[in-house]
Amino acid sequence: MSERTYQVRTYGCQMNVHDSERLSGLLEDAGYVPATADQTPDVVVFNTCAVRENADNRLYGNLGHLRGAKAGHPGMQIAVGGCLAQKDRGEIVRRAPWVDVVFGTHNIGSLPVLLDRARHNRRAEVEILESLEVFPSTLPARRDSAHSGWVSISVGCNNTCTFCIVPSLRGREKDRRPGEVLAEVEALVADGVLEVTLLGQNVNSYGVEFGDRFAFGKLLRACGAIDGLERVRFTSPHPKDFTDDVIAAMAETPNVCHQLHMPLQSGSDRMLAAMRRSYRSQRYLGILDKVRAAMPDAAITTDIIVGFPGETEEDFAATLEVVRAARFASAFTFQYSKRPGTPAASLADQVPKAVVQERFDRLVAVQDEVAWELNRSLVGRTVEVLVSTGEGRKDAATQRMSGRARDGRLVHFVPSPGVRPGDVVSATITYGAPHHLVADGPLVGHRRTRAGDNFEAGIRPKTSGVGLGMPAFGAP
Repeated sequence: MSERTYQVRTYGCQMNVHDSERLSGLLEDAGYVPATADQTPDVVVFNTCAVRENADNRLYGNLGHLRGAKAGHPGMQIAVGGCLAQKDRGEIVRRAPWVDVVFGTHNIGSLPVLLDRARHNRRAEVEILESLEVFPSTLPARRDSAHSGWVSISVGCNNTCTFCIVPSLRGREKDRRPGEVLAEVEALVADGVLEVTLLGQNVNSYGVEFGDRFAFGKLLRACGAIDGLERVRFTSPHPKDFTDDVIAAMAETPNVCHQLHMPLQSGSDRMLAAMRRSYRSQRYLGILDKVRAAMPDAAITTDIIVGFPGETEEDFAATLEVVRAARFASAFTFQYSKRPGTPAASLADQVPKAVVQERFDRLVAVQDEVAWELNRSLVGRTVEVLVSTGEGRKDAATQRMSGRARDGRLVHFVPSPGVRPGDVVSATITYGAPHHLVADGPLVGHRRTRAGDNFEAGIRPKTSGVGLGMPAFGAP
């Protein structure tokens, strides 16, 4: 009997992307192999997101497309996990009875057993736990990248933002012990990974579960002691928990990148109160001032919601004012859409779609103007770029390669012979656009890396689960 093949389809945030790496690791440990592009997989797993209003339409549309493929491929199984599965539960099987397995955010480790059980019992298996069964760090992960890795430091969130459904689907914050985090980082570096991104719904409240409010800054400094780890990033912090010790750790730890993604959501204090964001615009801008005083080269990015219920033209003008003052390198801008199950979804004063669209267009224009000015100021500067794949969508047409500078900016450059994804190059910026930089001259430097060797050989890291341990800093 040939090996059963699998495919994982991911929607949503970085947390979901990393969960999908865990799902792939679990399936490979259970004997499955990745399906090739020309194969119909024996198992298709949807790792879903519930943040967007139309998330369920997208899922059921994709499930509908697979119905015929399943009918023509005996033994094929379809599994649905992630946030939408946690929310909709048995409704998924009712609406799409050809689905074999539904599992939630708290029990991704159950997937192989649920697939076996569904196959044996010839019926759908639905298992949704209300709290975390086991921290994801104890599960294996097949990594997507040879050079960069996600590392979860916490899951869940203790905040109550009125627009967000995450706390009800991911649960309250559960922190991973520092020794586990550092052990996983060291395992990735031992496999050639150069860059890690520490992940959490609110990374800078890390430590709340084991009673150390300075735990996140200590964790950043401990990452600085790991030999071979060249870049440390993190996402996302919450302004209410952002403390001076974290700024100091960023500034004083050489491998921590001078990049900060900190969601603003709105520049209007009235809207921030309605969103239950527990900080105000001046507090937010004050944090940015402190970050730039410690790291003048810091690139700061953000999230902004336009058209939250009750937003007036005056509220929106306050957002534009903060955007101009904050001078973001880039911003993820969203038009408010109702998230079923959130307090904001039932508010009466929803802003008309046409008004939201017009404000959104104005916000994007202002932010693009700011970002373009900042990027033009970098022309002539030489930057270090970690070469990647898939980020330069026009690379084939423009005969360029792409990667990220240390501050997170996307750089398109003219390749030299022998440059591979995972290598590190130095390039001089010749043009700054609102959303990227271009380096069209010859490379200033090229360093071959083990990550580049692994990419060339088709090797992606696979980390085994890191067991639960006692809190510790330093070498695990």
